[in-house]
Amino acid sequence: MGSVVLRVMVLMAFFALSACSTKFAKYEGPQVTRILVLKEKRRMYLLNGSDVLKAYDFDLGFAPEGDKKVEGDGRTPEGRYYIDRRNPQSSFYLSLGINYPNARDRWEARRLGKSPGGDIFIHGQPNKNPLKARGPDWTAGCIAVTNKEMREIYAMVQLGTVIDILP
Repeated sequence: MGSVVLRVMVLMAFFALSACSTKFAKYEGPQVTRILVLKEKRRMYLLNGSDVLKAYDFDLGFAPEGDKKVEGDGRTPEGRYYIDRRNPQSSFYLSLGINYPNARDRWEARRLGKSPGGDIFIHGQPNKNPLKARGPDWTAGCIAVTNKEMREIYAMVQLGTVIDILP
């Protein structure tokens, strides 16, 4: 009886580890030198120079039009930023941090007497309530893709990669 329980526990651990390992993909292709986000078209491109390596559709914040100005406005920032962090433990599957707010963003928010906010990411779907992500433009200002796409993006994009977010 004990050996059967032990075998079941080993198999369960193996399958749990196998499921976790699929979260991290490997990428051995050309370096992503730039991410181009076209908000109005809801299209994101991973580029090597001027060559498109991959393209994705995405969802934005609940108020997608216009540049992010202050915390809580539901907008996605516009301009040139950089990928500044990787979060394998994200509440949204996996995520890549965008270095918002920059000096210009802080200045604009200060002029309005408000906080610019922060924590803008490219991320997957919510871990706890995936149904929350149904429908367009559901984030608080982030760029959201499917988990499968996020796995790919996470593998391809390195820290310091330029991200240009256009209207």
